[in-house]
Amino acid sequence: MRLFWAPHTRSLRALWMLEEIGAPYERVLVDLKNGAQHTPAYHAINPMEKVPALQDGDACVAESGAIIAYLAEKFPQTGLAPAIGEATRGRYLQWLFFSSGGIEAAITQKYTKSEMPEGTAGWGSFDKVFNVLEEVLTGSPYLLGDKFSAADVLIAADLHFTINAFKLLEQRPVFASYLERCQSRPAFHRAAKIDADGV
Repeated sequence: MRLFWAPHTRSLRALWMLEEIGAPYERVLVDLKNGAQHTPAYHAINPMEKVPALQDGDACVAESGAIIAYLAEKFPQTGLAPAIGEATRGRYLQWLFFSSGGIEAAITQKYTKSEMPEGTAGWGSFDKVFNVLEEVLTGSPYLLGDKFSAADVLIAADLHFTINAFKLLEQRPVFASYLERCQSRPAFHRAAKIDADGV
């Protein structure tokens, strides 16, 4: 498997997931400053010309959530995704889609200071998105209850960026304890070090 990535981007999500899985993979640094993402070779891997992207033999997967879902399904022995037919599978899929459909949209709304009626926007509003997350994580250590899953990789990374990097959301006690639990995992430490070192 080859991960096309760049430091200090959404690639952290895929790095973290790959480190959770523990399977061998190669990192291919995409130099965004020099336009390496706009080459025909990289366009064939990810037509959106963004990072991250994963190449696994003949399979190419882009979009962080899709990469995380792909890896969780490819390595079921890790237990990072509920099996088809398990009751928690529905919520697991919900949180994977919530990242791009809810959190990313809410961040864009907040950052651009765009106003939309809550009933019109698919994500409701910035406040609605994070209030729902707070509600779910109150009294539950992880999104699916007591068990850490691939959905937590995605959502914890989103919360980290929203609170710590973009400073768009105040730190709430529930989020602080959730991030502490998720980011205390050895796989996160390894991914964060790779991201910080940029190699």
